[in-house]
Amino acid sequence: GPYKIGFQSCDDSTAQTAGWDTAKCATNAHLYASNRSVIGVVGTFNSGCAKIIVPILNRANPGPLAMVSPANTSPGLTTTGPGAEPGEPNKYYPTGVRNYARVVANDQFQGPADAMFTKSLGKTKVYVLNDKQTYGYGVALTYANAAKKIGLEVVGFKGWDAKQSSYEALANAIKKSGAQVVFLGGIVDNNGAKLMQDIKAVNPKIQLQMPDGFSDPNANGAVGNGAYISVAGQPPKSLTGEGAKFVKSFGKQVGTTPNPYAAYGAQAMDVLLRAIARSGGQRGNVAKALFGMSVANGILGSFTINNQGDTSGTAITIYKQKGKQLIPVRTLVPPASLVK
Repeated sequence: GPYKIGFQSCDDSTAQTAGWDTAKCATNAHLYASNRSVIGVVGTFNSGCAKIIVPILNRANPGPLAMVSPANTSPGLTTTGPGAEPGEPNKYYPTGVRNYARVVANDQFQGPADAMFTKSLGKTKVYVLNDKQTYGYGVALTYANAAKKIGLEVVGFKGWDAKQSSYEALANAIKKSGAQVVFLGGIVDNNGAKLMQDIKAVNPKIQLQMPDGFSDPNANGAVGNGAYISVAGQPPKSLTGEGAKFVKSFGKQVGTTPNPYAAYGAQAMDVLLRAIARSGGQRGNVAKALFGMSVANGILGSFTINNQGDTSGTAITIYKQKGKQLIPVRTLVPPASLVK
């Protein structure tokens, strides 16, 4: 195309928090918005960080600064309904103009897919936990709602404190409830490995099931062996066309098979570049070009982005942790009746 594009990687985390940091997210957002040479942002990984960044980018001059996420799944960033909080998503767009899109299905699809998989295991009683954060609570709620709709008994719904040194009391409550499966809505960075250890120590036979916040086997550790973990989209090895080319190229350059989100990062960048190509060279027009975009034969296949910024690609893949690997088990597309 006619434009020369540069790339700079940034970090929303700090060593002190060992994860994304509220102040760092805000600082980064102000730097992006104030630098007129920045024409778009690919990110973020964490939904909570996105909810800080998007409104700041929305007020950028001249016109809102575009952001495309490969990983945010909190529904409230784009839509109302299950998993969205009061005032969402409008409060993230103070100018009244949307500037955010994602190439990954939101948790209104991930939670139901997890519930469908739970039922396919022949289980009937589930205990639902969340890490009390935006993402974790949202995916836990959509899982619980869908579970009830398909006849599963939700015997508990509770948040866990990431700063606790022991979850033995919670683990005992889960065992006493008769739950056959415990769903951990949240991210492993919020003391998730310790939580899993305590649950398994009290009840070794209980099935652990988690969303993509637990998609790093190294962080999960040995206790994650046998757990089922959902990740939005298709597994890298099942991608065809441009997706297969990406996986092959990634393997040659990096030496390993890409993790599930690598292809989504590449697709997010591709979407942003397509929007830049349609912008007429105006930063404020890049965001406008995201909505209604149709991608044919992209890295993730063919899909569209609607006027809210959500993708039409709603497949969710369930993986099983085996050692330090995630092995794909099944790909599901939840019916509309479970999503709303």
